[in-house]
Amino acid sequence: MDLRQLEYFIRVAELGSFTRAADVLGVAQPALSRQVRLLEVELRQNLLQRHGRGAVPTEAGELLLAHGRGILHQVERARDELAQLRGGLAGRVALGLPPSVARALTLPLIRAFRAELPDARLAITESLSASMQELLGSGRLDIAVLYNARPAHGIEIAPLGSEELMLVQPAGDGGDTAPLTLDQASRLPLVIPSRPNAIRMHVEAQMAAAGCQPTVALEIDSVRAILDLVESGAGMAILTRQTVGSAPRPDAFGVRRILMPAGTPLRIPLYTAVSALRPATATQQAVLALVRAIARERLDNP
Repeated sequence: MDLRQLEYFIRVAELGSFTRAADVLGVAQPALSRQVRLLEVELRQNLLQRHGRGAVPTEAGELLLAHGRGILHQVERARDELAQLRGGLAGRVALGLPPSVARALTLPLIRAFRAELPDARLAITESLSASMQELLGSGRLDIAVLYNARPAHGIEIAPLGSEELMLVQPAGDGGDTAPLTLDQASRLPLVIPSRPNAIRMHVEAQMAAAGCQPTVALEIDSVRAILDLVESGAGMAILTRQTVGSAPRPDAFGVRRILMPAGTPLRIPLYTAVSALRPATATQQAVLALVRAIARERLDNP
Protein backbone atom coordinates (compact mmCIF):
# COMPACT_ATOMS: atom_id res chain seq x y z
CA MET A 1 0.00 0.00 0.00
CA ASP A 2 1.46 3.34 -1.09
CA LEU A 3 1.52 5.94 1.71
CA ARG A 4 0.91 8.75 -0.75
CA GLN A 5 -2.21 7.03 -2.08
CA LEU A 6 -3.37 6.49 1.51
CA GLU A 7 -2.90 10.16 2.35
CA TYR A 8 -4.77 11.20 -0.79
CA PHE A 9 -7.69 8.92 0.06
CA ILE A 10 -7.86 10.22 3.65
CA ARG A 11 -7.94 13.85 2.53
CA VAL A 12 -10.75 13.17 0.03
CA ALA A 13 -12.73 11.24 2.65
CA GLU A 14 -12.30 13.92 5.29
CA LEU A 15 -13.04 16.87 3.01
CA GLY A 16 -15.79 15.14 1.05
CA SER A 17 -14.48 16.44 -2.24
CA PHE A 18 -11.76 15.61 -4.75
CA THR A 19 -11.55 19.31 -5.67
CA ARG A 20 -10.97 20.52 -2.08
CA ALA A 21 -8.53 17.70 -1.40
CA ALA A 22 -6.54 18.55 -4.52
CA ASP A 23 -6.32 22.18 -3.37
CA VAL A 24 -5.13 21.19 0.11
CA LEU A 25 -2.59 18.68 -1.17
CA GLY A 26 -1.36 20.90 -4.00
CA VAL A 27 -1.86 18.28 -6.72
CA ALA A 28 -3.88 18.21 -9.91
CA GLN A 29 -7.33 16.70 -9.47
CA PRO A 30 -6.92 14.09 -12.28
CA ALA A 31 -3.70 12.86 -10.65
CA LEU A 32 -5.41 12.69 -7.26
CA SER A 33 -8.38 10.75 -8.68
CA ARG A 34 -6.03 8.34 -10.47
CA GLN A 35 -4.05 7.56 -7.31
CA VAL A 36 -7.19 6.95 -5.26
CA ARG A 37 -8.56 4.68 -7.99
CA LEU A 38 -5.29 2.71 -8.05
CA LEU A 39 -5.66 2.18 -4.31
CA GLU A 40 -9.20 0.91 -4.82
CA VAL A 41 -8.00 -1.47 -7.54
CA GLU A 42 -5.23 -2.81 -5.30
CA LEU A 43 -7.63 -3.40 -2.40
CA ARG A 44 -10.43 -4.62 -4.70
CA GLN A 45 -12.89 -2.38 -2.85
CA ASN A 46 -14.79 0.78 -3.67
CA LEU A 47 -13.59 3.17 -0.96
CA LEU A 48 -15.59 6.24 -1.97
CA GLN A 49 -19.13 6.76 -3.14
CA ARG A 50 -18.85 9.50 -5.75
CA HIS A 51 -21.76 11.86 -6.39
CA GLY A 52 -22.42 15.26 -7.92
CA ARG A 53 -21.51 17.17 -4.75
CA GLY A 54 -18.35 15.24 -3.92
CA ALA A 55 -17.55 11.87 -2.35
CA VAL A 56 -18.28 10.01 0.89
CA PRO A 57 -16.57 6.89 2.24
CA THR A 58 -18.22 3.52 1.70
CA GLU A 59 -18.27 0.96 4.53
CA ALA A 60 -14.87 -0.26 3.32
CA GLY A 61 -13.71 3.35 3.07
CA GLU A 62 -14.70 4.08 6.69
CA LEU A 63 -12.70 1.06 7.82
CA LEU A 64 -9.62 2.13 5.84
CA LEU A 65 -10.04 5.73 7.06
CA ALA A 66 -9.78 4.58 10.68
CA HIS A 67 -6.73 2.42 9.95
CA GLY A 68 -5.17 4.98 7.61
CA ARG A 69 -5.17 7.77 10.18
CA GLY A 70 -3.32 5.50 12.58
CA ILE A 71 -0.84 4.41 9.90
CA LEU A 72 0.03 7.98 8.90
CA HIS A 73 0.29 8.99 12.55
CA GLN A 74 2.75 6.14 13.19
CA VAL A 75 4.80 7.30 10.21
CA GLU A 76 4.96 10.81 11.71
CA ARG A 77 5.89 9.35 15.08
CA ALA A 78 8.70 7.38 13.45
CA ARG A 79 9.99 10.53 11.75
CA ASP A 80 9.85 12.40 15.05
CA GLU A 81 11.74 9.72 16.93
CA LEU A 82 14.38 9.45 14.21
CA ALA A 83 14.76 13.24 14.31
CA GLN A 84 15.28 13.04 18.07
CA LEU A 85 18.25 10.76 17.43
CA ARG A 86 19.71 13.65 15.44
CA GLY A 87 19.13 15.88 18.44
CA GLY A 88 15.89 17.63 17.53
CA LEU A 89 12.22 17.37 16.61
CA ALA A 90 11.08 17.53 13.01
CA GLY A 91 7.91 17.58 10.94
CA ARG A 92 5.32 20.17 9.99
CA VAL A 93 2.79 21.61 12.43
CA ALA A 94 -0.25 23.58 11.22
CA LEU A 95 -1.51 26.07 13.81
CA GLY A 96 -4.69 28.15 13.61
CA LEU A 97 -5.15 31.44 15.46
CA PRO A 98 -7.96 34.01 15.60
CA PRO A 99 -6.81 37.29 13.99
CA SER A 100 -6.55 39.25 17.25
CA VAL A 101 -4.65 36.44 18.98
CA ALA A 102 -2.38 36.06 15.94
CA ARG A 103 -1.30 39.69 16.26
CA ALA A 104 -0.17 39.07 19.82
CA LEU A 105 1.40 35.63 19.46
CA THR A 106 2.78 35.20 15.95
CA LEU A 107 6.12 37.02 16.23
CA PRO A 108 7.16 35.73 19.68
CA LEU A 109 5.92 32.25 18.77
CA ILE A 110 7.96 32.14 15.55
CA ARG A 111 11.09 33.33 17.40
CA ALA A 112 10.66 30.66 20.09
CA PHE A 113 9.84 28.00 17.49
CA ARG A 114 12.99 28.69 15.48
CA ALA A 115 15.11 28.64 18.62
CA GLU A 116 13.68 25.45 20.11
CA LEU A 117 12.59 23.46 17.03
CA PRO A 118 15.01 24.37 14.23
CA ASP A 119 14.37 21.15 12.29
CA ALA A 120 10.57 21.51 12.28
CA ARG A 121 8.24 23.63 10.14
CA LEU A 122 5.40 25.82 11.41
CA ALA A 123 2.45 26.97 9.28
CA ILE A 124 0.13 29.57 10.87
CA THR A 125 -3.39 30.21 9.60
CA GLU A 126 -5.56 33.13 10.71
CA SER A 127 -9.25 32.31 10.74
CA LEU A 128 -12.47 32.49 12.74
CA SER A 129 -13.03 29.96 15.52
CA ALA A 130 -15.94 28.23 13.77
CA SER A 131 -13.89 27.73 10.60
CA MET A 132 -10.89 26.44 12.53
CA GLN A 133 -12.95 23.71 14.19
CA GLU A 134 -13.80 22.42 10.71
CA LEU A 135 -10.14 22.63 9.68
CA LEU A 136 -9.14 20.60 12.75
CA GLY A 137 -11.71 17.96 11.90
CA SER A 138 -10.49 17.67 8.32
CA GLY A 139 -6.82 17.44 9.32
CA ARG A 140 -5.81 20.76 7.77
CA LEU A 141 -4.89 22.09 11.23
CA ASP A 142 -3.07 20.23 14.00
CA ILE A 143 -3.64 22.82 16.75
CA ALA A 144 -5.99 25.79 17.05
CA VAL A 145 -6.66 28.53 19.57
CA LEU A 146 -10.40 29.12 19.78
CA TYR A 147 -12.62 31.67 21.48
CA ASN A 148 -15.44 30.30 23.61
CA ALA A 149 -14.97 26.73 22.33
CA ARG A 150 -17.53 24.02 23.03
CA PRO A 151 -16.90 20.26 23.13
CA ALA A 152 -17.38 18.71 19.71
CA HIS A 153 -16.96 15.26 18.22
CA GLY A 154 -13.39 14.56 17.24
CA ILE A 155 -11.91 17.63 18.99
CA GLU A 156 -10.27 17.91 22.40
CA ILE A 157 -10.25 21.35 24.04
CA ALA A 158 -8.38 22.69 27.07
CA PRO A 159 -8.62 26.12 28.77
CA LEU A 160 -5.91 28.57 27.75
CA GLY A 161 -7.04 31.76 29.51
CA SER A 162 -9.37 34.63 28.74
CA GLU A 163 -9.34 38.11 27.27
CA GLU A 164 -11.29 41.17 28.34
CA LEU A 165 -13.76 42.57 25.84
CA MET A 166 -13.85 46.37 25.67
CA LEU A 167 -16.17 48.93 24.16
CA VAL A 168 -14.17 50.58 21.37
CA GLN A 169 -15.06 54.15 20.34
CA PRO A 170 -13.36 56.95 18.42
CA ALA A 171 -10.66 58.72 20.41
CA GLY A 172 -12.02 61.71 22.28
CA ASP A 173 -15.62 60.62 21.75
CA GLY A 174 -17.14 62.85 24.43
CA GLY A 175 -14.12 62.22 26.61
CA ASP A 176 -15.97 59.45 28.46
CA THR A 177 -13.68 56.59 29.46
CA ALA A 178 -15.64 55.44 32.51
CA PRO A 179 -16.80 51.80 32.66
CA LEU A 180 -20.34 51.09 31.53
CA THR A 181 -22.73 48.25 32.21
CA LEU A 182 -23.60 45.50 29.77
CA ASP A 183 -27.10 46.98 29.50
CA GLN A 184 -25.69 50.43 28.66
CA ALA A 185 -23.39 48.90 26.03
CA SER A 186 -26.35 47.09 24.45
CA ARG A 187 -28.08 50.40 23.69
CA LEU A 188 -25.15 51.81 21.71
CA PRO A 189 -24.96 51.38 17.90
CA LEU A 190 -22.54 48.49 17.43
CA VAL A 191 -20.45 47.46 14.44
CA ILE A 192 -20.04 43.73 14.99
CA PRO A 193 -19.26 40.56 13.03
CA SER A 194 -22.07 38.35 11.77
CA ARG A 195 -22.93 35.02 13.33
CA PRO A 196 -21.35 32.52 14.03
CA ASN A 197 -18.39 34.73 15.00
CA ALA A 198 -17.35 33.59 18.50
CA ILE A 199 -17.14 37.09 20.00
CA ARG A 200 -20.54 38.03 18.54
CA MET A 201 -22.12 34.85 19.93
CA HIS A 202 -20.53 35.37 23.35
CA VAL A 203 -21.64 39.02 23.61
CA GLU A 204 -25.19 38.13 22.59
CA ALA A 205 -25.34 35.28 25.11
CA GLN A 206 -24.09 37.48 27.96
CA MET A 207 -26.53 40.26 27.05
CA ALA A 208 -29.42 37.82 26.82
CA ALA A 209 -28.59 36.52 30.29
CA ALA A 210 -28.68 40.14 31.51
CA GLY A 211 -32.08 40.73 29.85
CA CYS A 212 -30.92 42.87 26.93
CA GLN A 213 -29.74 42.50 23.33
CA PRO A 214 -27.22 44.38 21.17
CA THR A 215 -28.20 47.29 18.97
CA VAL A 216 -26.62 46.24 15.67
CA ALA A 217 -25.72 49.16 13.42
CA LEU A 218 -23.61 47.19 10.92
CA GLU A 219 -22.44 43.61 10.50
CA ILE A 220 -18.87 43.41 9.18
CA ASP A 221 -16.68 40.28 9.15
CA SER A 222 -13.34 42.07 9.10
CA VAL A 223 -11.60 43.43 12.18
CA ARG A 224 -9.77 46.06 10.16
CA ALA A 225 -13.01 47.23 8.53
CA ILE A 226 -14.73 47.35 11.92
CA LEU A 227 -11.97 49.57 13.29
CA ASP A 228 -12.10 51.82 10.22
CA LEU A 229 -15.86 52.25 10.67
CA VAL A 230 -15.50 53.00 14.37
CA GLU A 231 -12.82 55.59 13.62
CA SER A 232 -15.14 57.21 11.06
CA GLY A 233 -17.94 57.48 13.60
CA ALA A 234 -20.24 54.84 12.07
CA GLY A 235 -20.68 53.10 15.42
CA MET A 236 -18.85 51.44 18.27
CA ALA A 237 -17.44 47.94 18.63
CA ILE A 238 -16.83 45.29 21.25
CA LEU A 239 -13.36 43.81 20.76
CA THR A 240 -10.44 42.58 22.82
CA ARG A 241 -7.97 45.08 24.22
CA GLN A 242 -5.26 43.31 22.24
CA THR A 243 -7.11 43.98 18.97
CA VAL A 244 -7.09 47.72 19.63
CA GLY A 245 -3.50 47.74 20.87
CA SER A 246 -2.26 46.04 17.71
CA ALA A 247 -4.24 48.29 15.33
CA PRO A 248 -2.19 50.41 12.88
CA ARG A 249 -3.28 53.55 14.78
CA PRO A 250 -4.26 52.53 18.33
CA ASP A 251 -4.35 56.19 19.42
CA ALA A 252 -7.35 56.68 17.10
CA PHE A 253 -9.52 54.78 19.57
CA GLY A 254 -10.72 55.03 23.12
CA VAL A 255 -11.73 51.96 25.13
CA ARG A 256 -14.13 51.52 28.03
CA ARG A 257 -14.61 48.57 30.31
CA ILE A 258 -17.91 46.71 30.10
CA LEU A 259 -19.13 45.42 33.45
CA MET A 260 -21.28 42.35 33.97
CA PRO A 261 -24.26 42.53 36.37
CA ALA A 262 -21.99 41.20 39.15
CA GLY A 263 -19.58 44.08 38.51
CA THR A 264 -16.87 41.94 36.93
CA PRO A 265 -15.40 42.84 33.51
CA LEU A 266 -16.82 41.19 30.40
CA ARG A 267 -14.34 38.50 29.32
CA ILE A 268 -14.26 35.77 26.68
CA PRO A 269 -12.50 32.44 27.35
CA LEU A 270 -9.79 31.02 25.11
CA TYR A 271 -9.07 27.34 24.52
CA THR A 272 -6.52 25.23 22.74
CA ALA A 273 -8.00 22.55 20.51
CA VAL A 274 -6.48 19.47 18.92
CA SER A 275 -7.89 16.55 16.97
CA ALA A 276 -9.07 13.65 19.09
CA LEU A 277 -8.78 11.39 16.03
CA ARG A 278 -5.05 11.91 15.48
CA PRO A 279 -2.87 11.62 18.60
CA ALA A 280 -0.37 14.49 18.71
CA THR A 281 3.20 13.88 17.62
CA ALA A 282 6.09 14.95 19.82
CA THR A 283 6.62 18.01 17.61
CA GLN A 284 2.97 19.01 17.89
CA GLN A 285 3.12 18.60 21.67
CA ALA A 286 6.18 20.85 21.77
CA VAL A 287 4.41 23.53 19.72
CA LEU A 288 1.35 23.31 21.97
CA ALA A 289 3.59 23.87 25.00
CA LEU A 290 5.12 26.94 23.29
CA VAL A 291 1.65 28.34 22.52
CA ARG A 292 0.62 27.95 26.16
CA ALA A 293 3.80 29.55 27.51
CA ILE A 294 3.66 32.55 25.17
CA ALA A 295 -0.09 33.02 25.71
CA ARG A 296 0.53 33.34 29.44
CA GLU A 297 3.03 36.12 28.75
CA ARG A 298 1.30 38.00 25.92
CA LEU A 299 -2.44 37.71 26.29
CA ASP A 300 -4.74 39.68 28.54
CA ASN A 301 -5.17 36.95 31.12
CA PRO A 302 -6.54 37.92 34.52
